[in-house]
Amino acid sequence: MFEKKTIKDVDVKDQVVLVRADYNVPLAKREDGGMKVLSDFRMKESLPTLKYLLENGAKKIIIISHLGRPEGKDEELSLKIVAEHLKKLLPGVTVGFVGECRGEEVEQAVEAMPEGSILVLENLRFEPGEKKNDEEFAEDIVRSTGATLFVQDGFAVTHRAHASTSAIAKLIPAVAGLLVEKEVNLLKKSLEDPEHPLVVIIGGAKVADKQPLIDKFLPVADRIIIGGKIAADGYTTDAEQVYVAEDFDENAAGEKLDVGPISTCKIADMVSGAKTVVWNGVLGKVEDPAYATSSVILAKTLGEKDDVVSIICGGDTSGFVENMQANSPELNYSLISTGGGAALSLLSGEEMPGIESLRD
Repeated sequence: MFEKKTIKDVDVKDQVVLVRADYNVPLAKREDGGMKVLSDFRMKESLPTLKYLLENGAKKIIIISHLGRPEGKDEELSLKIVAEHLKKLLPGVTVGFVGECRGEEVEQAVEAMPEGSILVLENLRFEPGEKKNDEEFAEDIVRSTGATLFVQDGFAVTHRAHASTSAIAKLIPAVAGLLVEKEVNLLKKSLEDPEHPLVVIIGGAKVADKQPLIDKFLPVADRIIIGGKIAADGYTTDAEQVYVAEDFDENAAGEKLDVGPISTCKIADMVSGAKTVVWNGVLGKVEDPAYATSSVILAKTLGEKDDVVSIICGGDTSGFVENMQANSPELNYSLISTGGGAALSLLSGEEMPGIESLRD
């Protein structure tokens, strides 16, 4: 189903590989004032690609990523702390860091790398050329690193035309990493060739964001469930297979902040008979535990089913399920997508510059 070349389609032996990872991970301050990685889920998802490259003889691996939304250089958003955390995830592998993403300092750091090691470059978004898809910026990165192969494994940014998703792929051979391949395959299969019954759950706040997704799934889904603020605000449709939550838990001010018990029971029943479930958008105001009940029940129902293809996508939904799984490791899902906007764009049929730029 994946129509682009991946790292398994090329010889990576003795190559200097530039990997675009998605290490835009949540950080928190330590007691000593420094920063720490709060959740390393996205980092762990990149490990199969890195291990494949190492095991198949890649000479050097240079990782590029962004972190947060800096306006110029911001030490609190440096990837140095991420590189230090990556060392813990790859014991026995030399992992270095350099505080630039192009230029002489990068050249020297790459030159000094032992074979079979990894070097993390500084936050791409410290430089304006990244978001501008600047060709000169991309050329500088390729020249400074001496990269001979580009691997796109940052699924979360593949819907953006940035230097690290588009411009670099025009300069050297560009293929997909294993994470990008997995995400695209599972997301596309859910839309194009799912096991039935297919149940799609749509939550969140903005109808405008979710209507294209609803429209895409209407011809193929056996059931579409609408929850979250969309349902609370009175979403209506004539489509017979669409179920809109009918009761809600309210706060003292009468705000509908979670799907109510009647609807939650009906949703759990619909999901229990499904073979494929796609969930995009939490069902309530999950940051308040009092209004996370329906989302918790849904996550548990899905995570305890062994005979379902369960796809969790959307930033808030993935983060919520990640936290659930961290506290209950027995919960299992086919895919917790690392890309909120990217998954939505892919499923909605929008352009994906970071995938389209890869070799066929």
